[in-house]
Amino acid sequence: MLAALTLARVRDTARANAIVEQLEKSDPLNTVLKLYWLPTLKAAIELNGGNSGQALVSLEAAAPYELGQPPPMIEGTLYPAYLRGQAYLLAHNGTAAAAEFQKLLDHRGIVVNFPLGALAHLGLARAYSLSGDTAKARTAYQDYFALWKDADPDIPILKEAKAESTKLQ
Repeated sequence: MLAALTLARVRDTARANAIVEQLEKSDPLNTVLKLYWLPTLKAAIELNGGNSGQALVSLEAAAPYELGQPPPMIEGTLYPAYLRGQAYLLAHNGTAAAAEFQKLLDHRGIVVNFPLGALAHLGLARAYSLSGDTAKARTAYQDYFALWKDADPDIPILKEAKAESTKLQ
């Protein structure tokens, strides 16, 4: 599952799809696989193709389970909510995207130190910016930068965020 997710997130769609097909056949009675991970994997793949609507449809099945702790993870990831936020950003629905990213921030006890917790601040900033709420966007960018204050300044996602934040000024 994690290999497929990684491949989907790095846009190796063909290999991610191949693993998804194997997973679907391997354990059709596995509830967590069927209702959490497969919809999440399919949504990540759909986002690669710019298909926000289909990603959102895929993620509907995961919604009742996203606050849980899906194996093989030790902690919950809220990955469906994060991808749903990404899909709403892609669909230019900042309000809905903000609500999804806020879930990750509201449930820090589930997300713990999973990377999506930090990235949710950036997603929230982008969602507020898209919605035209500049004040909240600035605050969310500052929260994101506070988490990354000791990071290498040449990290691409950090550079992107700084450029986006500068445009709000």
